[in-house]
Order: sequence, then C-alpha cells, then structure tokens
Amino acid sequence: MGFLTSFSGPLLSILRIVSALLFIAHGTTKLFGFPATEMFATPPEPMTLMWVGGVLEAGGGVLLLIGLFTRPVAFVLSGMMAVAYWMFHATQSFYPVQNGGDASILFCFVFLYIAAAGGGPWSADSALFNKKA
Repeated sequence: MGFLTSFSGPLLSILRIVSALLFIAHGTTKLFGFPATEMFATPPEPMTLMWVGGVLEAGGGVLLLIGLFTRPVAFVLSGMMAVAYWMFHATQSFYPVQNGGDASILFCFVFLYIAAAGGGPWSADSALFNKKA
C-alpha cells in the first residue's frame, strides 16, 4: 500500500475542502435559511447560541475551505461540535443514530484530525507560510 502514501497530502486537502463545504451549508442554513430546511425556517435571533453556532459554521467553514489558520480554526470547530453533540443530541438518546448526532461526531473528529495534521498542500497556510503541509 506504499503507493497510496503519495496521495496523502492531496487527500488531506480534499478532506478539508469537502468537510468545509458541508459545514458552510449548515451555517448558511441557520443564518440565511439557505439551503432551506424545516428545522431552520426562521433564522435565530442574533447573539443566541444557535446564531453563534451559525456564525462559527459559516465563518470557520470559509477559513477551512481556503485553508487559512487551519489548525486553530479546526480545533475550535472540533470543540464546538463536541459541545453541540452533548448539549443538543446526547440529551435526546444514548445512540447517535437515534439522536441525530452522527454528523456532529464526524465533524468533531474530522476537524480534530485536521487540527493535528494541518490543511494539506492545497491550503492558504501552505502557500503563505511556505510550510511543507
């Protein structure tokens, strides 16, 4: 499987980009009602917990998308997803498949991995700070 090693950097960047796009959609749904969902038909009031979550999802997602300040942003978003799971999902049921927390758990650990691994070679961090991703 050694031949796959050469793909690890680009695949890390792709994981970051795809995760960011999905995360941005969660934020824009909360803040702007786009894409429209039944759960967020009405935008949350400013400065509420749900509004702050939407701002972090949309803003942090954009930073992750371009790979700027990747490690600290991913770390903060990972923590946010852990808090979201325990506050909103775990209280509903022990099992993630029943409490709807699957995405929160996956985002939490994907972002934790990205915080540790960095943004990959296709990131603004790599270009700006001339680091080997």
